[in-house]
Amino acid sequence: MNYATSIQTTGIVALPPWRSRMLFVALLLGLCGLVVRAVYLQGIHNDFLQQKGDARYGRVVDINAHRGMITDRYGEPLAISTPVESIWVSPQDVDATSQQVKQLAQVLGMNVEEVKNRLFDTSHDFVYLKRQLPPEQAEKVVKLEMAGVSSRHEYRRYYPGADMTAHLLGFTDVDDNGQEGMELALQDKLGGKAGSERVIKDRRGHTVEDVASIRAPKPGSDLALSLDSKMQYMAFREIKLAVEQHHAKAGSIVVLDAKSGEVLALANWPSYNPNNRAKVELKAMRNHAVTDLFEPGSTMKPFTVATALETGKVTPQTRINTENGVFMVGGRKIHDTHPEPSLTVSQVIQVSSNVGAAKMALSMTPETFWHSLSEVGFGAQTGSDFPGEASGKLRDYKKWQPIEQANIAFGNGISVNLLQLARAYTVFANDGDLKPVTLLRQDAPPAGKKVFSQTTAQEVRAMLELVVQPGGTAPLAQINGYRVAGKTGTAHKVEGGHYVNKYVASFVGMAPASNPRLIVAVMLDEPGGDQYYGGQVAAPVFSNVMGSALRLLNVPNDAPLGNVLMPPAEIIREEA
Repeated sequence: MNYATSIQTTGIVALPPWRSRMLFVALLLGLCGLVVRAVYLQGIHNDFLQQKGDARYGRVVDINAHRGMITDRYGEPLAISTPVESIWVSPQDVDATSQQVKQLAQVLGMNVEEVKNRLFDTSHDFVYLKRQLPPEQAEKVVKLEMAGVSSRHEYRRYYPGADMTAHLLGFTDVDDNGQEGMELALQDKLGGKAGSERVIKDRRGHTVEDVASIRAPKPGSDLALSLDSKMQYMAFREIKLAVEQHHAKAGSIVVLDAKSGEVLALANWPSYNPNNRAKVELKAMRNHAVTDLFEPGSTMKPFTVATALETGKVTPQTRINTENGVFMVGGRKIHDTHPEPSLTVSQVIQVSSNVGAAKMALSMTPETFWHSLSEVGFGAQTGSDFPGEASGKLRDYKKWQPIEQANIAFGNGISVNLLQLARAYTVFANDGDLKPVTLLRQDAPPAGKKVFSQTTAQEVRAMLELVVQPGGTAPLAQINGYRVAGKTGTAHKVEGGHYVNKYVASFVGMAPASNPRLIVAVMLDEPGGDQYYGGQVAAPVFSNVMGSALRLLNVPNDAPLGNVLMPPAEIIREEA
């Protein structure tokens, strides 16, 4: 039977034997190829599959470092980082219904369209939905079990003192990095270093296994400031009250440890709450005590007198012809608020005579006067390392005209910040030694720089005691049980290159005057109403804060109780 007969008889097509053998060989070769490929990929060159697997399920995630805590000098927390959760999405992995999107938006308190745009924005591999949520709110999002939506552990900075310490501490951004104040200045020490780890995530974006730690996070260091929280509270309360009472534009106060130069308190008003900066005005965020400049007015006179004493031009008893309160220099008139035909050097400080100060300044060479002021720190930063600190203005003596030299003698034509001015007064509190200022707690008092002799410093300090006694410009600065030494200042403000009838009132003082423990500097910007002199508006703030601080530190009295002697209100002197 031939091939054709076979087809007709059986109806079945019989393939030639060689075709079946060819098909078997082809299948066998394909199977061998697959086996070889599998061995190659899984045993010899498995990087490709590993990469593909990692791309689908593996992730390298950052591990945030815990930011160091900021405390006051006694360990009281001023800034701490609290755990929070941030919700993020991997748009490529999102699988959500319209109902889930609405629920997610409701939990997050966001607009539905905004959530939808972020969920399905496939142009990005990683998108934040909302950051720094309380753990309980983030837990509600997790319970929705939306594919591609995950939570991330982070930290949020919290400031227990709120507006009381805002200007000094500053704040951090959403990534917990310092942006202002000491948070920025100490970023390298507080911030630490973030770590990272490799994890495996399921199709919903949930971590199912920690594969390996690539780099462990390094937490930031805890740092102690020089601040005393109780003293800070008192200073903040009093400067706020004074600004509101006298309708001032702003106010600042600085409390220094006279021996170490440590800043025990620094406060401004108006202030803001760094825990909630949603509607804060930029002007409320300025640290006026460090970043803003003003003309110091008569608080500059003690340095003029000290320089004159140091150069031997005068003694405390030297009598100066004060020209009945009017003195012409280069066609310009200098006048005193309380005209006198003559005054001793001590009385020049006591009654705040512009004429007397100007005459002493003009008795010296410009270079001598400039050098003395420069040595005290005017025209240079204090070294506090506070971000944005202003250095002040002290023009080169080679450019001085006689009228400028005379004006600087009573605080016009020179500008300072309040911290700088407070520091300068350490020369009188430490027998002629200028102390460096610091915002960090010190274990031992630093060495000072000798500027004036012990005799000169003590003589000026004795004159400053007269300022707060009846007959001086600041009897309201007296403190029951303590001797006080200080100086008032009232300076016209400059606008458009001209002095206007707006004032900066100030007072800087120390106590106990027999051996100063603290220095307090107070400044009120544009006090309103009839009371705008430093002795009227700044001196009482000094008295309240200094008195409370001395009692807080248990500083022994150096005067009998009941030592406060007030003159009749109608004869309280006002400084020029």
